[in-house]
Amino acid sequence: MLLIMNIIRRPFRYCDYNIVYWLIGINLLIFALTQLLGPDIRYRMTLYLSMIPAAVVQGWVWTFVTYMFMHADFGHVFFNMFGLFIFGIQVEKQMGSKEFLCYYLVTGALAGVFSFIMYYLTGNLIVFLVGASGALYAVQLAYAIFFPNAVLYIWGILPLRAPVMVLAFTVLSLFFIISGRGGNVAHLTHLAGFGFGWAYFMLRYGINPWRRLTGR
Repeated sequence: MLLIMNIIRRPFRYCDYNIVYWLIGINLLIFALTQLLGPDIRYRMTLYLSMIPAAVVQGWVWTFVTYMFMHADFGHVFFNMFGLFIFGIQVEKQMGSKEFLCYYLVTGALAGVFSFIMYYLTGNLIVFLVGASGALYAVQLAYAIFFPNAVLYIWGILPLRAPVMVLAFTVLSLFFIISGRGGNVAHLTHLAGFGFGWAYFMLRYGINPWRRLTGR
């Protein structure tokens, strides 16, 4: 067990490759291609890159990663990439680029896996899951853990400490799931991103996120 934990917690060599900019660029490029290359190409890209439970059952497991780089519309990709820019740059500088990329892909992919399991168990096999929100919510959690005293301004007006923001987003996602008012937004994937981000910090860093967020 000790050997396993030593392997899990073995650090990457710190480097700064501006991975956030690369991720934003890839997301924007894929979105642009879906808009510019015609309806047939758009359909094929959506089919092969989205996480569709019925396709995963047939072996399309790569979509647990690729779904993070597909977006439904301009607003979807804009707000996700804006959030990744705001939070991701600071988190990457704290983690280092290799660690950040690992964190981003692992939490996003596991959020996709969790969503697949829930869709499968409830019989919702024809669902197109797209978007970086699961990974982005994990990045927001990491930001709050690294910078618990940081103050963010919602809509440029309402000041919130980073841990309060995390709590607010969690409560909102829970509300939308329980009330059934979430529309086409994958709130369950958002919560899964938070959850796997939380587990990542505990397993990889040996950090209790609750103590960081509450200052206890």
